[in-house]
Amino acid sequence: MAVKWNGGHSSSVLCLNVSAEGLVASGAERGELALWDGGGSPVAQLRLPQAEDVTSVVFSARRPSTLYASHGETISVLDVRSLQEPLERFHVNEEEINCLSVNDTDGFLAAADDSGAIKVVDLESKRVSRSLRHSNICSSVAFRPQRPQSLVSCGLDMQVMLWNLQKARPLWTTNLQECDTEEESPQSAGQFFNPPLAHSLSVASCGNVFGCGAQDGKVRIFRVTGVRFERELEFQAHSLGVSQVLFMPEAYWLLSGGNDGKILLWDVSSNVGKQQKSPAKSLHRRKAQAAASSRKDGKLTKVASNEHPGVVPKLTIEHGEKVNWLSCADIKGSRRVLVADQTSSVSAYLLPEP
Repeated sequence: MAVKWNGGHSSSVLCLNVSAEGLVASGAERGELALWDGGGSPVAQLRLPQAEDVTSVVFSARRPSTLYASHGETISVLDVRSLQEPLERFHVNEEEINCLSVNDTDGFLAAADDSGAIKVVDLESKRVSRSLRHSNICSSVAFRPQRPQSLVSCGLDMQVMLWNLQKARPLWTTNLQECDTEEESPQSAGQFFNPPLAHSLSVASCGNVFGCGAQDGKVRIFRVTGVRFERELEFQAHSLGVSQVLFMPEAYWLLSGGNDGKILLWDVSSNVGKQQKSPAKSLHRRKAQAAASSRKDGKLTKVASNEHPGVVPKLTIEHGEKVNWLSCADIKGSRRVLVADQTSSVSAYLLPEP
């Protein structure tokens, strides 16, 4: 059963984040921002200017008292020790921001928006250092742990991209629909009716593995190798779109939340991270598999398509509401998943020990 955190909001909660010190921040519609202690009690509240929806909140990696919140086209910088008027504001995006990410060194802040742009702000000079772009809404962006110049992004153009801040163009791009078509997945015919619009991504603590959730209900796991990445695993996770994915601190435990109202916990450690593959050899292997599959009346083997129907969740939570955001926190010595949904409450569920 979920423990409901009430009293922080009067509108639908859209986003969550947890500081290194265990403070939880939540953003909601109509400019509502709240801070919670580990017991689920609201300790501070603020309504941001123009009452624009608070779409993303993220704590500084090095300074846990600093919180970045996006609302409309604006990023507000707040001090959680005294939650009052923003210390400063960045107005560098031209359309509504969907996701914020701060790198490990607290040097750069990335903001992905509805125009497809990712504005990267140098937090020392307080200027835009890079403007990166998708061809449609950019739904999610994340810096890679231990690699402060590297980030990944995804969007409603069905593209997943790997970037380095020293370059304006992506190092590597994958189109999820083209990937499925090329591999002649049994699901490919359905892609045209339920295309894999990419909604969310999360990078594992190792920095080399990341997951992406899409509208077709699938979770795809990728491994970064140098200046490119390749798909390691793909499985049907939800009956409707995957709105959120979140790698937990444990190696390769992944949470997914869907529009079907379910939250699932996956252990993908047996499928990824066992060995560092050579990109050239891997590409050669995949081409050979594709060629072999074409000789079998177009029917792919499981290994060729990276489909894993046998991947089963370690835990299924029947939440019942469309999931807007997932986060996790250690509360009173236990790990909990925190869920934002269409209601004004935050739900907390106890997770099993790894």
